[in-house]
Amino acid sequence: MPQPSYTPELLDELKVLGLFNPVNHQEGIKVHSNAEPEMIEATQRLHRKGLVTQADGGYLTTLGQEAAEHARDLMTILGSAELST
Repeated sequence: MPQPSYTPELLDELKVLGLFNPVNHQEGIKVHSNAEPEMIEATQRLHRKGLVTQADGGYLTTLGQEAAEHARDLMTILGSAELST
């Protein structure tokens, strides 16, 4: 099985997922047309992948909520690993 490549595009998608409120799934985001082009494109990709409801943000889908939770967990693990070394 090939290893995933942590491309700048993937990291941008993770940044967008991190913008969503982890506690309130009824709170969405709006990526405005004057946002950084990388964030606009990342949000559009997340929409095409079925993780957010709108091409400019909206709300996380069920799959998006799961992905955002895993991304937060990974950041917690990696952040705490730095402190324990």
